[in-house]
Amino acid sequence: MTLSQLVYVVTVAEKKSMNKAAAELFVSQPALSGAIRDLEEELHTQIFIRSNKGIVITAEGEEFLSYARQIVEINQMISERYIEDKRRKKKFSVSMQHYSFAVEAFIELGKKFSMNEFELAVYETKTYDVIENVRDSRSEIGVLYLNDFNGKALNKIITENGLEFVPLFDCGISVYLSGKHPLAARTKISFEELEPYPCLSFEQGDRNAFYFAEEVLSTLNYKQIIKANDRATMLNLMVGLKGYTLCSGIICGDLNGGNFVSVPFDTSDYMTIGYIKRKSMPLSVIGQEYIQILKKYETIS
Repeated sequence: MTLSQLVYVVTVAEKKSMNKAAAELFVSQPALSGAIRDLEEELHTQIFIRSNKGIVITAEGEEFLSYARQIVEINQMISERYIEDKRRKKKFSVSMQHYSFAVEAFIELGKKFSMNEFELAVYETKTYDVIENVRDSRSEIGVLYLNDFNGKALNKIITENGLEFVPLFDCGISVYLSGKHPLAARTKISFEELEPYPCLSFEQGDRNAFYFAEEVLSTLNYKQIIKANDRATMLNLMVGLKGYTLCSGIICGDLNGGNFVSVPFDTSDYMTIGYIKRKSMPLSVIGQEYIQILKKYETIS
């Protein structure tokens, strides 16, 4: 087994095509296929299933790739640090549930680091996609929450994917709604008071189990629920239909506008905001800086 073979399988998995991977790697398609076939024979494991429609990763292949990606990434970090041209842009990416404060932290990060030196990316997405992006090295960090309800299930999934959850801070649960909502002026809101209004929830696609929900207390018996798949739509529904959602209560007025408020929810439950990263892999310098910025929100929560 060689480093080149590991780079080959990782690239094929990313491109989902032998031809596209060969073009990316500047090798011939037969040479690429032969190298991967040799590796599979050496490992006594089938990594890919080939078909006319492309390639499919086997279950054993997914497990092998989780290790291969780490080795390839470490090699890349060493090359960039000690061998390659120092002028090459360093990459940093973060995935997150739909948190405006995590986006605001990313904006602050972008202002601190020169865009001439860094290539930055941010993905505001579904819960499982956050986990998958970090697992597959598309993102270095994933921002999400755990609590007593979802913690056991999500921690199991996080661990099985070779990742770890690092807590940042705990915060109470708040009702997030339009400043014109009939309940906006309350100092605290009960579940019974919310009953006439629709609860807004982010769509989780095929991963629609309760513990993947981005909203806390997802198992409560809501009479009205509306699903949305982006934050802008969610805010429009709050205004147009007097909807609400349950969240951390950390408001970023510069991003969401000043027409929304956060009111404490009448409950003793809480949520732990944290981040996931690849287990035993140190964060990059820019990753460490992003985490330091996120920690500032502990005083707001």
